[in-house]
Amino acid sequence: MERPGGKTAAVVLAAGQGKRMKSSVQKQFMELAGKPLIVHALERFQESDVDQIVLVTGREELSYCKNEIVAAFGFSKVTAVVAGGKERYHSVYEGLKALSGQGIESVLIHDGARPLLTETIISDALKGAAAYGACVIAVPAKDTIKLADEEQFARETPPRDRLWQIQTPQAFSYSLILSAYEKLFSRAEYQQGVTDDAMVVETMTDTRVKLVMGDYENIKVTTPEDMILAEAFLKARAAHFASKR
Repeated sequence: MERPGGKTAAVVLAAGQGKRMKSSVQKQFMELAGKPLIVHALERFQESDVDQIVLVTGREELSYCKNEIVAAFGFSKVTAVVAGGKERYHSVYEGLKALSGQGIESVLIHDGARPLLTETIISDALKGAAAYGACVIAVPAKDTIKLADEEQFARETPPRDRLWQIQTPQAFSYSLILSAYEKLFSRAEYQQGVTDDAMVVETMTDTRVKLVMGDYENIKVTTPEDMILAEAFLKARAAHFASKR
């Protein structure tokens, strides 16, 4: 896979409510290893080959993000902080529109609640977008997965060697993902059951989405237990890098 030659961008999502975290502070702003959680993801993109970043947050948090996140931590690649919408796909669309007319060829869409992405993940996602037009970072499922019926009885056991757990970033040709989202918003029924950006491409276009190997540490922080796990991974990484000096 080759690295895209044109301009690249990342849309980082920080507009979720985080209800399962059981905290009065939105999870993307909770402290993780001494920094707001969202800062960890933004740092990785700031240090990467990505040319610019759009941060999508809640309307009430726009000022906070501009002043206490972007300005305070010196994220020079963040060119826009925009308000998201009710659902994740609304927020993605707002982020994509903020990149319009800027000559972007490839775009990475990332959940800000995944603080443990790496330079390798970003690089592989960019290469995947250039080679295939659409790709998602993912890892093979370790556990057996059961498909349940309406009464929560096991109905089917899909073959585990065909199952992948989808992560972010998800990477696309900018023109492809923008046109897919434009079609998604052309009819209300298209928006039913949308869970990720790859699904938008799968249903709104005829482009196949490539699965690109990710990292089992690239977890999404959703519950209090995830915060403990993420902090442990960050401490282990810090110790590893310190031992290499």
